Amino acid sequence: MRILVVNAGSSSLKLSLLADGDQLLASSELTAHGGEFDAQEVEREFARWDAGRPEAVGHRVVHGGSEFTGPVRLDPAVRAKLDALTDLAPLHQPKSLAGIDAVSKVLPDVPAVACFDTAFHARMPAAASTYALPLEWRQRWDVRRYGFHGLSHAYATRRVGQLLGRTPARLVVCHLGSGASLAAVRDGRSVDTTMGFTPLEGLVMGTRSGTVDPGLVLWLTEHARIAPSELSARLEHDSGLKGLAGTSDMRQVLSGADAGQERARLALDVYLHRLGGLAGSMAAALGGLDTLVFTGGVGENAPAIRGSAAAGLGFLGVRVDPARNAEADGDTDITDPGAAVRTFVIAAREDLEIARQVREILGR
Repeated sequence: MRILVVNAGSSSLKLSLLADGDQLLASSELTAHGGEFDAQEVEREFARWDAGRPEAVGHRVVHGGSEFTGPVRLDPAVRAKLDALTDLAPLHQPKSLAGIDAVSKVLPDVPAVACFDTAFHARMPAAASTYALPLEWRQRWDVRRYGFHGLSHAYATRRVGQLLGRTPARLVVCHLGSGASLAAVRDGRSVDTTMGFTPLEGLVMGTRSGTVDPGLVLWLTEHARIAPSELSARLEHDSGLKGLAGTSDMRQVLSGADAGQERARLALDVYLHRLGGLAGSMAAALGGLDTLVFTGGVGENAPAIRGSAAAGLGFLGVRVDPARNAEADGDTDITDPGAAVRTFVIAAREDLEIARQVREILGR
């Protein structure tokens, strides 16, 4: 079965056509126009492919709320419910919906499945998913810790299980990219994660702040007179590494720190401090650590980050082989011989996880 995987981002629509066996047959990346995607452009792209038209479609959808805790076949009723969730992810959900609409115009009779970034974390224990807020708030607005990057965490969990020949009992997955989050995974199930009600919580990211004191946000609103819309934009787009170092590119941060640039050094120190602290908290949620995974753009391509993070987790038994770490390319075991914790680099492949979920729902 040829499965079209659709990943709608803030400025682009990524299309990948996968065959059985997860062979990549074709791929394209289209530009968004005013927050929308052009169905005619999608059609023209399909016409250029010589691998055949898709027989099923899988859409990455950022937010499934409390209702969608696994993949679901798309129909008008589901589409309407996804639209109603826009308030929970106003920066991300509209892009997913625009991708669904554009592709469905071109492939109206092809079965389509929505696959959710929140679903992997949907069954976290209440202790991990609940905010200590008034009951009426939690009930009225469904306020809870949802977690994100679930498709990446799910794939990394499955893939490292294949490499080990078993499902790790106590696994921490570090998805480190422009957006970043950690997941504590016990026997294949997420029991804690660093992102919460929104993708702003947790680690320092490329342009996102990560966790800040809510009292600070209130102070900025009340005393600095910063409008909520500006606060949202600055926390989302002008904070994180960009706010600290002036760039969101980890490669530039690392080179700047090596060159003695004060802002870059501070950014790297803050990034690693938060990463180490939260990785430790994920291990605590598991009662220990057996396996550690690095994935995502930074996790896969920054040996210095992996090495520093591993060194900070040495008290848990993490130790990586310097040569293996430096030379890692693709899915690689970088564990130092004799280390108590196995450490891997896993290439992020949300597309393969989406294709797997599509086959699961359609029974093919």
